[in-house]
Amino acid sequence: MFTGTIKATGKIVNLEATQEHAKLIISSPQTDLKNLPLGASIAVNGICLTVTNCTATDFTVDVMPETMKRTNLGKLQLNNLVNLEPAISLNDKLDGHIVAGHVDTTATLIKKTENENSLELQFRVPARYAPLIVEKGSIAIDGIGLTVTMAKDDLFGVSLIPYTIAHTTLANYQLNDLVNIETDMIGRYVIKQLQIWKKEYVR
Repeated sequence: MFTGTIKATGKIVNLEATQEHAKLIISSPQTDLKNLPLGASIAVNGICLTVTNCTATDFTVDVMPETMKRTNLGKLQLNNLVNLEPAISLNDKLDGHIVAGHVDTTATLIKKTENENSLELQFRVPARYAPLIVEKGSIAIDGIGLTVTMAKDDLFGVSLIPYTIAHTTLANYQLNDLVNIETDMIGRYVIKQLQIWKKEYVR
């Protein structure tokens, strides 16, 4: 389980990839990697992955076919930066959103607007996921827990404060770049139950 509060960014220093599988080595000197035991969960761009090797300065994760198909990891290249968040423990403070690290889909960045103290981003998401995104609701974009500022049809927007701009990768993205999307966990289950109810009881 994660909170969408990015603890550090990391750089991909080694990348072995096919169309269906990848092995990443990620370096992040500002992260206390000694606290990442083998088998630990870590969110990389919002994707819950398992640490398979760890040194004082970097760690290794494997990426399986389902993850390659559903996320933007297949687009990553050597030296790209990624957002990192280690999994929380039961006694940690829940300071953020509830994020599972299970990416639903990707969205395309279609607009960037710079304001005096914020950066507004607008994305297009596949239509089937649009009902899961609501204005003022929660969403995780490449692992960053954010509040939806606008949602209409297959478009939604978020606004980044200076801290988020400085401590994550999101402000560096260009138009048409893909980002990983995890919709609000509670909203997913509500809609699923409504679909079941409609199917079973509405005639």
